[in-house]
Amino acid sequence: MLRDSCMVVIGLGGVGSYAAEAIARSGVGRIILCDPDRVEASNINRQLAALNSTLGELKTEVIGARLRDINPLLQLSKYPNRYCEESSTEILGQEIHFVLDAIDTLPDKIHLIKTCLYRKIPVISSMGTANRLDPLLLTIADIKDSSICPVARKLRRELRRENILQGVPVVYSRETPVKTTYSGETRLGSISFVPAAAGLLLASYAVKQLIKNTNPPCPHP
Repeated sequence: MLRDSCMVVIGLGGVGSYAAEAIARSGVGRIILCDPDRVEASNINRQLAALNSTLGELKTEVIGARLRDINPLLQLSKYPNRYCEESSTEILGQEIHFVLDAIDTLPDKIHLIKTCLYRKIPVISSMGTANRLDPLLLTIADIKDSSICPVARKLRRELRRENILQGVPVVYSRETPVKTTYSGETRLGSISFVPAAAGLLLASYAVKQLIKNTNPPCPHP
């Protein structure tokens, strides 16, 4: 049952915040949130935690309060720190039924995936959603079958070095990233609905997998 399940959402940005809310509304009974960041004005265009009233607050606190308002019986754990090799044991050192990966940094994403595979924890990972405009081009596939997405390409390359060629479901976009002429610190930009749709796909996959695994088909008479 979903109410007896534990899911971890790592990264509470435009993708992870929507994934966390979706699994809470689906009835998952225990949720672990992990993100070191505080809400900034630049987050307002795409992140559930980001409001003028929440600027400066920890994302884990804002999203945690939101989830508890959805389900007061929710068992909630919050880690306002970065997922990395040093924090991995504390965050993942308990019974977990699914991990939803919305980490931005590639080394931490790779470590999380490796750790989940080693511990046999089901995981689904979000690839890049920046500079895309069409949520209909998002899809779920094994990492070996992903294409076009630059983040997925880098992840495939790094996982091959670890002899991981397949077995990692990912949400990725088949849309070629829009080229920008912005000359500031980053050329990455996000529209509200693409990261949100990716987060909902993460949640959808995880919830459906748990339902499938806990409700085996009835035998034929």
